[in-house]
Amino acid sequence: MRHVIALDVGGTGMKAALVGADGTLLHEDRRATGRERGPDAVIAAILDFAADLRAHGTERFGEPAVAAGVAVPGIVDETRGVAAYAANLGWRDVPLRDLLTARLDCPVALGHDVRTGGLAEGRVGAGRGADRFLFVALGTGIAGAIGVDGRVEAGAHGFAGEIGHIVVRPGGTPCPCGQHGCLERFASAAAVSEAWAAACGDPEADAADCAKAVTSGEPNAVRIWQGAVDALADGLVTALTLLDPRTLIIGGGLAEAGETLFTPLRDAVRRRVTFQKLPAIVPAALGDTAGCLGAGLLAWDLLATTANGTNAGTDATDGTDTDATDGTATTDGMEVTP
Repeated sequence: MRHVIALDVGGTGMKAALVGADGTLLHEDRRATGRERGPDAVIAAILDFAADLRAHGTERFGEPAVAAGVAVPGIVDETRGVAAYAANLGWRDVPLRDLLTARLDCPVALGHDVRTGGLAEGRVGAGRGADRFLFVALGTGIAGAIGVDGRVEAGAHGFAGEIGHIVVRPGGTPCPCGQHGCLERFASAAAVSEAWAAACGDPEADAADCAKAVTSGEPNAVRIWQGAVDALADGLVTALTLLDPRTLIIGGGLAEAGETLFTPLRDAVRRRVTFQKLPAIVPAALGDTAGCLGAGLLAWDLLATTANGTNAGTDATDGTDTDATDGTATTDGMEVTP
């Protein structure tokens, strides 16, 4: 049975699957990244995991994977297949695509984790059927994926979608990026966790605890939560003014609060728009499987472009002539079974 390897590398763990041509997850597995042992150990863990997945596929389905898709965090040069930088994994300029291609003996697509998750949400998740969507992940930081006609735009330099660094509070809290008042310093799950831990006096308290306190009407929790919602609405209105998405998909840890987040957020965005068209604001549908599903899409897209004579050794999400998701040959109609 023809299948591909899909691998989603996170800061602490890796999620993987063997994915059939119809999008079915034929096999799933998880492992730790081992980042406490350093970046070389992380790279070795990725290569070993991928090789084990190849071996499993060969044994179970009688043939090895025909391609692989890999999503990684940080700064990713998808055109060259290089994991340029990831603070939480400690690596710089890792030629990950070449390393995996040599280990697996098949074509490999490398993508940015949030853009890859956004690709899955747009194709087969909450944004399915939308010609224009914006996926925003509210986690430790905030990042986005700009979806157009079944592909995700990486930008000229691979930085498209960095909505977390829109300045929403000029002169506000310093950000590691060098600016002051960036959106993710106010509306990420990490920012809410930090503010609530300080307010309630419990250093272990997090954003989920804050959301629970909001539902019970705790004044400090309500104040912190509303501040985050207002900052997020300001950033989102800037984004929708520029991008005019039909659907706005919100995922990540903060979105797990459900309507505690979405009801006030929809109201806050609605109050701020003037001439702009209000998009549907919906929760992400695929949960923590989005990155893995997206990696599978990257792999199948890579094969599709190869079959059509497109240069397959390049960017899987950048929209150039070497784009593996540029709409010339995609798997938009696939049925995914998370």
